[in-house]
Amino acid sequence: MAATAVTLPCSGTPFPVATTASSSSARRCLFLPSAPPRRALRVVASAATEAPPKATPPPTSPSGIVLVDPSEAQRVHRLKAVYDQKVVPLITEEFGYTNVHQVPKIEKIVVNCGLGADAGNSKGLEAAMKDLAMITGQWPVKTKARKSVASFKIREGNTIGIAVTLRGRIMYNFLDRLINLGLPRTMDFLGVNPNSFDGHGNYSMGLRDQGVFPEIPYEVGGKKNGMDVSIVTSAKTDNEAFRLLTLLGMPFSENIKPDVVIRKKRLKRHHFLSKGKGKGGRR
Repeated sequence: MAATAVTLPCSGTPFPVATTASSSSARRCLFLPSAPPRRALRVVASAATEAPPKATPPPTSPSGIVLVDPSEAQRVHRLKAVYDQKVVPLITEEFGYTNVHQVPKIEKIVVNCGLGADAGNSKGLEAAMKDLAMITGQWPVKTKARKSVASFKIREGNTIGIAVTLRGRIMYNFLDRLINLGLPRTMDFLGVNPNSFDGHGNYSMGLRDQGVFPEIPYEVGGKKNGMDVSIVTSAKTDNEAFRLLTLLGMPFSENIKPDVVIRKKRLKRHHFLSKGKGKGGRR
């Protein structure tokens, strides 16, 4: 067997070819390198190292609703940034605070939802909890009756509603969506009542329909569930809390005047005596 060198048309390097002479034809064997080139291995290795990591799915509730991602809960919300950059200097100058800790802030938001006739229905209770979880981004808890009321057919320990307490970034996220999405979509909305403070700097309001939030699908003829929203602040007076919520964008109504305290006339003893006792009148 004699070895000869041939040149391929696509490359100029010669490869050894083995030829065997036979009576009919010649056999040629082409020897190629078995190992792949190093350059190809480097490309594959670099592609494997530069591949982006797989994103972890956000947490889900027991019913399958996607809740707030913990990584996003650590970021500063835009309403919190507005509070730190704009609200704090304005309210400090207006009320003359000497310490940063005297500036009122929002501590928590409590959202309550009464179930009514759906309290004893497991499907209605689950649907209400799903809706409130989609609105707030946090799974609610069940509220139970503290004592039995026979006229309302309520026994002690029965589930009568659901509630959720929001803090941190989830609280600012819900307040931002309530001010900019929920309240403007309310039918015949003219502003919230400025007289709904409790005297200690806390504000409460009610919504008749949860469908004002875009997370709740609109159903023609469906049951409308309402909810109560309580905003707890660290303000010592209602005036400070009112100014804080106003600077954050709460649309208070200008047509509603503040409450006027009406002092009732103090009744004396003779007002309670019955008139016309005998002919002589009062005794």
